[in-house]
Amino acid sequence: MSPISLLSPTRRELLAATAAAGAIGLLAGTRSVLANGEGISPFSVNFPEEALAELHQRVAATRWPDKETVTDDTQGVRLATIQKLAKHWETEYDWRKMEARLNGLPQFITEIDGLDIHFIHVRSKHENALPVIVTHGWPGSIIEQLKIIEPLTNPTAHGGSPEDAFDVVIPSLPGYGFSGKPTAPGWNPPRIAKAWAVLMQRLGYTKYVAQGGDWGNAVTELMALQEPPGLLGIHTNMAATVPADIAKVLSAGSPAPVSLSPDEKRAYDQLDDFYKNGLGYAIEMNNRPQTLYGIVDSPVGLAAWMLDHDIRSYQMIARVFDGKPEGLSKDDILDNITLYWLTNTAISSARLYWDNAHFPSGGFFDPRGIKIPVAVSAFPDEIYQAPQSWAEKAYPKLIHYNRLDKGGHFAAWEQPVVFTAELRAAFRTLRQ
Repeated sequence: MSPISLLSPTRRELLAATAAAGAIGLLAGTRSVLANGEGISPFSVNFPEEALAELHQRVAATRWPDKETVTDDTQGVRLATIQKLAKHWETEYDWRKMEARLNGLPQFITEIDGLDIHFIHVRSKHENALPVIVTHGWPGSIIEQLKIIEPLTNPTAHGGSPEDAFDVVIPSLPGYGFSGKPTAPGWNPPRIAKAWAVLMQRLGYTKYVAQGGDWGNAVTELMALQEPPGLLGIHTNMAATVPADIAKVLSAGSPAPVSLSPDEKRAYDQLDDFYKNGLGYAIEMNNRPQTLYGIVDSPVGLAAWMLDHDIRSYQMIARVFDGKPEGLSKDDILDNITLYWLTNTAISSARLYWDNAHFPSGGFFDPRGIKIPVAVSAFPDEIYQAPQSWAEKAYPKLIHYNRLDKGGHFAAWEQPVVFTAELRAAFRTLRQ
């Protein structure tokens, strides 16, 4: 069985193939059964050498385009940047380090609403730890949150007190990473939000909080809107706060209203730039995700597609491959891209955009009318840095707001120390 044929079936078929190929699968033993009759099984990762060898061969065989005809980033990911990434991928990068790191964490699979959901679950050694479910986005994965697990679960070793402890649950979104790939439409953010509430109940948590950014914010805010039993409050690092009148002006492509404060004007300008210059990937995935065969067939094509998410993240990553590490390392970036490649989830993850567009749950940045407590960390290089004035209107029970001076779209990944401090502060008043 080839690596590609192994990694493309549904999750159940993939698990059944484990005995023959030994690539990904449940740890030895039977599926554990909880009191409610639902099973949760331990999970481990071990891709065959053939899959890694094929990846290197494909990177080495990349057919390169001509160099861009401009001296800036306006035509997309620059040839020099992606060639530096490819060289590191082919000659220096070692996926096995990430594989070992993942296998050093408690990972599990459980079926919810007919789909296998993969998740990391790390309990704190401290009593009365507050459970938190943390959700990633696109083009991210569970790898985004790995750096915050230890400081959240073991705060006394990372500048905190026992009262700051969390139990951490990090699921892979449907169609992402090691979760199952939906075989029918409809896995949109509201449905995922309901699944996450089932997961937390299944783990025995009667009181918990939730956190997210990007799609993770959409899922987390919809959990808050659904108000499942036990959800005390949420934290977001990509808040949905754009007032309706501002959204209307933005959609018309008009200049910013003169009445905006300096913080509001900066947010408006960031959004205006993103809508005009940064939405190409989302438009394609909203409308025609299945057309993206090239990013399933070419690892370098996949890497370029994932890098071109938002301009400030791309520019930060470009600086990393120019030898100026800040926030992320070269291996950090390739860990995430390689996970998408090895699990063959480029298109299955893209379908979340299509599902959201065809089973809509509100505008991405529109306030949703959340009534439970909300905490906001506003990072300067996010798609937009949510102003406090907008956050106060969007979230009537705003329990924490902080405007940070460093960090971007992948905040937990880029700035784990600051992010950890934000979560501790955000939920302090909700601890029982």
